[in-house]
Amino acid sequence: MAVKLAGSIAAVTLATLLVWALKPFAPTVSLGVLYIFAVLPVAVAWGIAWSLPVALASMLAFNFFFLPPTHTFTLRDSENWFALAVYSVTAVVVSELAGRSRRRAADAEQREREASLLAQIAGHLLGGQPLEAELGWVGQQTAEVLGTERAEVELGPRRRRGADAPIPLEVDTRSVGTLHVPSDADPNLGVRNRFLPALAALLAVASDRSRLEQEALEAEALRRSDLVKTALLRAVSHDLRSPLTGITTAIGALRSNTLVFSEEDRQVLLDTIAVDAERLGRLVGDLLDLSRLEAGGAEPDAEVWALDDLVREAVRDLPGGDRVDLAGEGPLVNVDPVQIQRVIANLVENALKFSPPSAHVHVRITATRQEAIVRVVDQGPGLDAGELERVFEPFYRGGSNQRSGAGLGLAIARGFAAANGGRVWAESRPSQGATFALALPVVEVPAELPA
Repeated sequence: MAVKLAGSIAAVTLATLLVWALKPFAPTVSLGVLYIFAVLPVAVAWGIAWSLPVALASMLAFNFFFLPPTHTFTLRDSENWFALAVYSVTAVVVSELAGRSRRRAADAEQREREASLLAQIAGHLLGGQPLEAELGWVGQQTAEVLGTERAEVELGPRRRRGADAPIPLEVDTRSVGTLHVPSDADPNLGVRNRFLPALAALLAVASDRSRLEQEALEAEALRRSDLVKTALLRAVSHDLRSPLTGITTAIGALRSNTLVFSEEDRQVLLDTIAVDAERLGRLVGDLLDLSRLEAGGAEPDAEVWALDDLVREAVRDLPGGDRVDLAGEGPLVNVDPVQIQRVIANLVENALKFSPPSAHVHVRITATRQEAIVRVVDQGPGLDAGELERVFEPFYRGGSNQRSGAGLGLAIARGFAAANGGRVWAESRPSQGATFALALPVVEVPAELPA
């Protein structure tokens, strides 16, 4: 207020001094137009509310100092009355035009600010970020546009109650949410009518996008579930039916009253039942382990072990374990020993399966500063480049693989390795067999203190 008052007085004073300086060079009556230079900047800077008093003060100053009789507010000549009236009308018109131009400029700036903010909000909301995470930033930007201390966006039905003033965010007849501003805030009505519907439309689009993305994820999860179920049914149709058929046939033969078996034949049938039951139990166990891994329920119970000890424990009781050559000493790792032994056993069993009956499988342990690596090298036909990742997919057996198995061992190995912070991958060179590698984080052993 004080600045505007001082500025108005200064403008009138400067215009008066300018008229006084030019008085010797031009008719006095014609110099009254110079007071426009006092009215115009005030009208542009502070509006017509200040420019009209400046116009009146300028008229009085011009009359008092320059129109005869000077130093009075009376006028002697009629032509001076006419000049002063023309000047007054001109000053008022110029004030109004300048004020209107100022208002239009301010309105244009406000609209530009709104459009720019809407573009930024659109970029944020439609750029892939979660909608809920962006609401705080949207509220801050909206508060700046509305000229309020703060603003908070609440999506969906109004749940918040308090002293804040709620402003509904609607698109046509659809309620998108609520904008909460301080109760003493008074946002410009024009800004509200322009900006808030556009903001509500953007929020509605972003909300619909989030909902559609969620539905797409659910549909993809269902599709993957159907694929797993289909693959499971295919596995069940053969890998479960074969041992069940063997068990059922053997039991039926043993229970038959018309067949007579020697003790050796009976033992063969009992061995068949035992082998098929073991095979069936292992397959069911693999399916349960795969389900746990896919559901994220395979939490490791970590212990510190030497990696070479884990390898020896895993290989010791495996069929064909005498064909495994172990080399290298492993550093300490902090893992679940049961799960990691299962990983190593699956990798070694896979290598034995694909190697000739008389060939040996080589297990090599190496280490870097950060990882301990177990490499299992078989003597089989190797893998094509396109199979290096596919072999870890559940139920994958390879195009030329006619060997038994449900194709779950490598998938379970990768899952248990990941659960323990490790990784499993395959390497292969033409005609040189395949190598499956397990990498685990190394446990840092503190240096011994000097005695």
